[in-house]
Amino acid sequence: MSEKTTEPKPTEPKPTIEELRAEIQQTRTELGETVQALAAKADVKARALDQVEHAKQRVRVAAGEAQQRVRTSPVPLALVVAGVAALVGVVLIIRGRKR
Repeated sequence: MSEKTTEPKPTEPKPTIEELRAEIQQTRTELGETVQALAAKADVKARALDQVEHAKQRVRVAAGEAQQRVRTSPVPLALVVAGVAALVGVVLIIRGRKR
């Protein structure tokens, strides 16, 4: 069978008390950020409200773009004028037949 040999680990200098305290503080900070992130993910109501706000924002942007396109494009105005003219023509034809 094979025997496992353990290689001696290179000796590392022991960290100083200040280094240990700094490492502990860093770990506490990271842990606090992780807890905050998990709490934010667990807050379903806040996430739903956030999604609603994002949806409202997208609708506002889309509506603004559509409004701008209608204002700058002469085609919708021409279609409205043609529709009104067709409606007036149909009304005049119907009135003329009734007399």
